[in-house]
Amino acid sequence: MMKWIYFLQARVLQMFNKYDQAIELFNKALQEDPNFALVINCLGHLHASLKRLPEAERYFKEALRIAPNDAVTYFNLGYVLEADKKFEEAITAFQSAVERSPKNDRAWYGMGLCHAEMGRHKEAARSLQKAAEIQPLSPYPLYHLGMAYYTLGDRNKVDQVIAQLKGFDPKVTRKLIEDTKSLQPQEVL
Repeated sequence: MMKWIYFLQARVLQMFNKYDQAIELFNKALQEDPNFALVINCLGHLHASLKRLPEAERYFKEALRIAPNDAVTYFNLGYVLEADKKFEEAITAFQSAVERSPKNDRAWYGMGLCHAEMGRHKEAARSLQKAAEIQPLSPYPLYHLGMAYYTLGDRNKVDQVIAQLKGFDPKVTRKLIEDTKSLQPQEVL
């Protein structure tokens, strides 16, 4: 029972940005139940919010040890690994997330960004296309999809993405048009 009291008190403190106090209470909840995966995830989130990426990574991996099929935790781990520029590991975590939850558009998006960072623009385009199919009115997967196509030298596909974006987000559309004018297509290895 005490673990839930600590948990609820910590969540309230977290809402008021009292992160260090929240961490203390989450840790008290863990002393009551070391396998309290929800608390472990909350600690991962808090450390990620505080840019304490190695700690966040450790907590998310611990949560996966307890609940190895949790797609959300795989996404969270991927997000932290991406922020820490561990792109290959992040792709693996995002892939695990979409295997468990194929409609997780944010995991497809994260995977696409990681592939792009690693210069794998065909793979980036595939992942970003999937994110855009799942969430067709989200401009950012489309923007990055357009950039991936441009980097691959596929002007027709860039123009298709611009036409799609133009229907609902003129600001991101303008940015994609401007950014693709200034970039030179790269040869795919």
